[in-house]
Amino acid sequence: MKTVNHWIGGKTVEGASGNWGQVTDPATGAVTTQVALASAQEVDAAVAVAKAAYGTWGTSSLSTRTGILFSYRALLDAHRDEIAALITAEHGKVHSDALGEVARGLEIVELACGITTQLKGELSTQVSNRVDVSSIRQSLGVVAGITPFNFPAMVPMWMFPLAIACGNTFVLKPSEKDPSAANLLAELASEAGLPDGVLNVVHGDKVAVDSLLAHPDVAAVSFVGSTPIARYIHATASANGKRVQALGGAKNHMLVLPDADLDAAADAAVSAAYGSAGERCMAISAVVAVGAIGDELVQKIRERAEKIKIGPGNDPASEMGPLITAAHRDKVASYVTGAAAQGAEVVLDGTGLRVDGYEDGHWIGLSLLDHVSTDSDAYRDEIFGPVLCVLRTQTYDEGVALMNASPFGNGTAIFTRDGGAARRFQLEIEAGMVGVNVPIPVPVGYHSFGGWKDSLFGDHHIYGNDGVHFYTRGKVVTTRWPDPADAPSGVDLGFPRNH
Repeated sequence: MKTVNHWIGGKTVEGASGNWGQVTDPATGAVTTQVALASAQEVDAAVAVAKAAYGTWGTSSLSTRTGILFSYRALLDAHRDEIAALITAEHGKVHSDALGEVARGLEIVELACGITTQLKGELSTQVSNRVDVSSIRQSLGVVAGITPFNFPAMVPMWMFPLAIACGNTFVLKPSEKDPSAANLLAELASEAGLPDGVLNVVHGDKVAVDSLLAHPDVAAVSFVGSTPIARYIHATASANGKRVQALGGAKNHMLVLPDADLDAAADAAVSAAYGSAGERCMAISAVVAVGAIGDELVQKIRERAEKIKIGPGNDPASEMGPLITAAHRDKVASYVTGAAAQGAEVVLDGTGLRVDGYEDGHWIGLSLLDHVSTDSDAYRDEIFGPVLCVLRTQTYDEGVALMNASPFGNGTAIFTRDGGAARRFQLEIEAGMVGVNVPIPVPVGYHSFGGWKDSLFGDHHIYGNDGVHFYTRGKVVTTRWPDPADAPSGVDLGFPRNH
């Protein structure tokens, strides 16, 4: 059986706690790997290594950092398939989807390569007689990242490249459900020339998380995961005096107006709801159909959903893979089986899916629920699986009011041909990311990613300018130098004494 250990100080460090987690192949249900679960003492050791490395890395030149990052970007590009294969083996998503994840992570590495521009300060001269004021941004020290299972390569790359480009050192605690990609990312960084201790990977469960949240030498914590855990991370780390960005869950809505291209809207709904088996915080999980178009839209979604090929992620014919664990599969299925009792029409029920030759895999088919009420469990909860709810409203205003009543505010979309309606929507909707005829409005790397309300705890979004600001702190320097002509008697610097 494969063993995944920690990566600390530029080398593999065997787990010493005696606690191990199991990693399964979601397509077969077989346990393929054991992963070390760190004790508090092992977390302390990783932080100590990172703190020691900061003494040199924090004062390194920008050209040194960016040179390493450029080399790292080239190595990641060369190893795309290898990283994607690890994601497929442990997460279950299809290979093409895993490649897309790596590509989106590379965007942030590329942003970090240009950090020299992002870290420029400001200068005002002669604010008073011979007085200048400048502002600079400096690194924080040791920072930590706690990342989810659904994007085991992309989300870590949303964090550590910017953090280390800004001069920090980093301790990553990835999900214990699919840990291998994180280790490969760290190994490639070392191969690119990143000094030992700048990037460390500690595997673990709540023990490791709580140790990072409480550690006095950890200056900041980045987190992506569910809303209850994001709230806990934010409260606990903040109470310990740390800077925190904690991205939580979502219930992303797509508003479809009567004038929309229904074929385009249906295509978008299927890809956004069922891509990555719905295991993504930017999945569209609720379609709000306005006016009389609901029946036609639901039929078009159903026709497309029924054609999706579900199978193991390493099969090129597969368009959707299994869910991460059997327990998660069962939880997702419970929302579908309970939907009818709460007033929904079950248009597609994927809970009985079986895949020949992979009978023990964590399979579930695509489910489509129509006429869903806002007080049903399937609507209120973040399901994190391939379940799409359709709600009906009569007007645009009703649709926006319904969407704004949700406690989540991560991403949203509108499908319409009316520019005026789209403009109103982007101003009136209460969400951090908005798509206009774009179903999954994940910003490119040089803009920032993050939601509103219960989808984000903390002031900073992730990556982009917000990411740079999160991993640095500002300092303002006010300077006054005497004129050289005023030098003390006996010191002649060659300046004329003309006053």
